Amino acid sequence: MTTSAKRFFRRAGITAVAAALLAGITPGVAAADKGRDRPDLQAMAEQIVASGFAGTQLRVHDARGDWTGSAGVRELGSAAKPPTNGRFRIGSNTKTFVSTVVLQLVGEGKVGLDAPVAGYLPEFGLDRRITVRMLLQHTSGLFDYTGAMLPDGTIVPGIPLTGKEFLDNRFHTYRPQELVRFGLSKPPLYAPGTDWTYTNINYVLAGLVIEKVAGRPYGDEIQRRILRPLGLRDTVVPGTWPGIPGPHAHGYYRYEEKPGQWKTVDITTQNPSWASSAGEMISTTKDLHTFFSALLGGKLLPAPLLDEMRKPHPKGGYGLGIYVQEASCGTVIKGMGGFHGYGTVMASTPDGSRTYELSMTYGDSDADLGQAYNKADQLLTDKVLCGK
Repeated sequence: MTTSAKRFFRRAGITAVAAALLAGITPGVAAADKGRDRPDLQAMAEQIVASGFAGTQLRVHDARGDWTGSAGVRELGSAAKPPTNGRFRIGSNTKTFVSTVVLQLVGEGKVGLDAPVAGYLPEFGLDRRITVRMLLQHTSGLFDYTGAMLPDGTIVPGIPLTGKEFLDNRFHTYRPQELVRFGLSKPPLYAPGTDWTYTNINYVLAGLVIEKVAGRPYGDEIQRRILRPLGLRDTVVPGTWPGIPGPHAHGYYRYEEKPGQWKTVDITTQNPSWASSAGEMISTTKDLHTFFSALLGGKLLPAPLLDEMRKPHPKGGYGLGIYVQEASCGTVIKGMGGFHGYGTVMASTPDGSRTYELSMTYGDSDADLGQAYNKADQLLTDKVLCGK
């Protein structure tokens, strides 16, 4: 467990064991009460669940104010709804926090945005053409430790993250240096800066840059620079701790145990160290709303660096830690993440007048949840951000 995670549990006054027990005693009654206030939004939450998810939590901010609700179930086999203040694994939304801290260090003159990463992390023997900017925008060309598709279409596997092999190893601890060295053991996908490929290794390296420059773990620096100043009391960097503190919905993993035989496993408890600074964080819709609004409102970065963050790569539509997309109503800005059992989106119009934060928990459905995730995002983009 990282120092920031330990501080979270001390602040909450609970042990790791007690946190797991508390998860079962906070009812989701508020979902129904709030749902009556905005039946249109409650209907969307229920529509998202119907597409294949076990449960969802939704927070919306628009001209009519703030609304929170949930739909589906907290746990398979139970009728209780997900708590509207529930914690969940935010996956790659972690990257937005990490990018923000790196850019703060850039603003302080401690990191060069276009400086070679090798100058900060000489121990890895990185190609000196790879810059900090390339890490944040996914243009380094490095092979991802989670696996990759080569230019000729060949699939090269990474560390075990699927099927029974993953389940058998889901409490294994990975060190960030180990993840980086795995990726570096494979040939790069392309020359630095010549293409775009979303790869987690970039943000593991970014986390190590923070640690090297700041002299403390990246999670502690996120705590010091973002969580504490913004009062994000329900957000934590868990490190190797496998639980989720406080109220939360369960996430499930469905895999083919034998040909034609599918099995669903409760995956709520797992060691998230394989994701490291690319995706291990836990948060709530409320905390994500506070963070994203502060970021886009210029409270965390000076204007020139926020502008850099919001310049999308022409191929991936990815800036520096965020997606910058064109919707029917114009530009929208998003953080998107997936983790075993969980999917998350935080999204906003550029001026912050319309936002939504969405957590989805995977269940026992045989639906294509990747497609369902994208449909949920598109539904909320159209209805909430674009006001259709």
